[in-house]
Amino acid sequence: MAVSPESVRTLRDRTGAGIMDCKNAIETADGDLDRAEAALRQQGMAKAASKSGRKTAEGVVECYVHAGKRVCAMVEVNCETDFVARTQDFNDLAHNLAMQIAAMAPLYVDTENMPADEARKPEEVCLLKQSYIKDPSMSIGDLILGVRARVGENIQVSRFSRFSLGEGD
Repeated sequence: MAVSPESVRTLRDRTGAGIMDCKNAIETADGDLDRAEAALRQQGMAKAASKSGRKTAEGVVECYVHAGKRVCAMVEVNCETDFVARTQDFNDLAHNLAMQIAAMAPLYVDTENMPADEARKPEEVCLLKQSYIKDPSMSIGDLILGVRARVGENIQVSRFSRFSLGEGD
């Protein structure tokens, strides 16, 4: 089956995958872009999961101040190289994570950070387990995994802080 450059470009725009990966996925899916996209996403998620043990020494600190300046969040998001730390995908992720923290007020990054006596559900208090505010069908962990797949590096949330006017010790 001949694959048109337009379909490759469309699939590449939708997934961020390489040109040859897009072409092969379209051929395998018999020209069905939705099936090709699903296959590439699945393939990317598997690759991204395999990178989770790699060292993350670069990254950004992102701040988000909500309208009205009554809530602020700051998050440290790490990756493997400064090249990825400067990409739009990575910086958009950091911004979206800061917004999530401001909106949902998580207390811990993930379940391993939760104390043993924590009575609340991880979906309520762990950032990576929360539903993403822009797309509740996915968790924050899934969001990070998707960006990991696109940029090809391990991405970790190291820490965060949230400030709200009138709250505090």
